[in-house]
Amino acid sequence: MLVTAGAVALAHMADPLAWRLLRLDRVNETDWGRLLRSVGYLPTWGLVALMLWRHRPESVAQRVAARYLVVSALAGGVVAEALKLLFRRGRPDAELFAYSFRAFTEAPLSTRGLGLPSSHTLVAFAAATAMGVLFPRTRWVWFALAAGCALTRVLALGHFLSDVTLAACLGWGIAHWVALRMQVEPVS
Repeated sequence: MLVTAGAVALAHMADPLAWRLLRLDRVNETDWGRLLRSVGYLPTWGLVALMLWRHRPESVAQRVAARYLVVSALAGGVVAEALKLLFRRGRPDAELFAYSFRAFTEAPLSTRGLGLPSSHTLVAFAAATAMGVLFPRTRWVWFALAAGCALTRVLALGHFLSDVTLAACLGWGIAHWVALRMQVEPVS
């Protein structure tokens, strides 16, 4: 909790600099940008879980691994959307650096235009953490992909640095919490 609070505080301090320097308007039009953004797309992880399960469908451990991956990614997405409704902070404006907040009376159940935390990043880090728990030797590959997803969200001005930092920390925590609840162990 302390590390998360520190990381988010530092990210908030760095938000103006990141907003000014980290821009690539067409990032989502590049192949690498689309690839990295898809790491935060929930159906991507449903397909990966299906492949895990179909690899050895008779294996209980394989079924648990697939379920764990889906539950972690899904929990990440649900938490992100719920927190957006609670925090109500808008996405960055391309012309002026400022945080904006939506009133609770305005579109109370819509997350459209809200950015804190980044849903793509939270899903990406929850799934990457789950894959790291399941396949420890590959965890840095998964974290690099999740970090790339977060970077694309900042480069596209879809999120502030603090939006993706909070999401990354929460995704990591959610997947570890789910692993404890489901008593998940690495796949052999």
